[in-house]
Amino acid sequence: MIGRWAALVLLLLMPAIWVQAVAFDHEHSVWTDLLQQHVTNDGGLSQVDYRALLDEEAKLSVYLESLSRVSHQEFAGWTEDQRRAFLINAYNGFTVKLVLDHLPVKSIKDIGGWFSSPWKKRFFQLLGDERHLDDIEHGMIRKDFDEPRIHFAVNCAATGCPPLRAEAYVAARLDEQLEDNTRRFLRDTRRNRYSATETRLELSAVMDWYRDDFSKNGQSLHNFVASRMGTTPSDAEAIGNRRVRIRFLDYDWSLNNR
Repeated sequence: MIGRWAALVLLLLMPAIWVQAVAFDHEHSVWTDLLQQHVTNDGGLSQVDYRALLDEEAKLSVYLESLSRVSHQEFAGWTEDQRRAFLINAYNGFTVKLVLDHLPVKSIKDIGGWFSSPWKKRFFQLLGDERHLDDIEHGMIRKDFDEPRIHFAVNCAATGCPPLRAEAYVAARLDEQLEDNTRRFLRDTRRNRYSATETRLELSAVMDWYRDDFSKNGQSLHNFVASRMGTTPSDAEAIGNRRVRIRFLDYDWSLNNR
């Protein structure tokens, strides 16, 4: 009789035990492990060893499947930073998956055709629906969060893109990580530079495409980049001057391959 009651109690507890066992990992540990092994960063430029990642595609799939299992209800119960970190990591993880599925490619823009875009290709499940990458960036992150620094965190697999961080974004350090990526990219003179002699700012095309995001709440594009590009107070003051001309540089769409 005691054994029967113990079995019944265990049966009743099994759903709770199962939920606890598959609770979402907000440290995104598997993703961090993959990034640390296969991504190198040189200042604001990152390179990804996609060929080596192909050998670990099963591990990547485990991580991406953990993202796909998250429901709307579960997602809604998280903190804002947990939601933002989840979406940034999802964008980057599924972008890597898209590239792996189409190797060899010289550019992510080669995925698709004349009338299709890699960012409009529905190839994964997230929050209960079939999604494409633009759903995450524009339909979720930009729509729901007033955070221009996400443009330096989501990675489009291009050399001209802000770096793919060699670790997952996590809620506990999200502000620090976003600020670090932003500064590293803006101080990379291959993509952004200031000429005091010519009184000119040369900025990545990213700053042009999303200029409205960087100019919200009374802030100008000059102000946004000044404190992050300037390595001294006098440099920051000079860059922040609205009379400084801005020229946007060509974007390098070649694959950020190592």
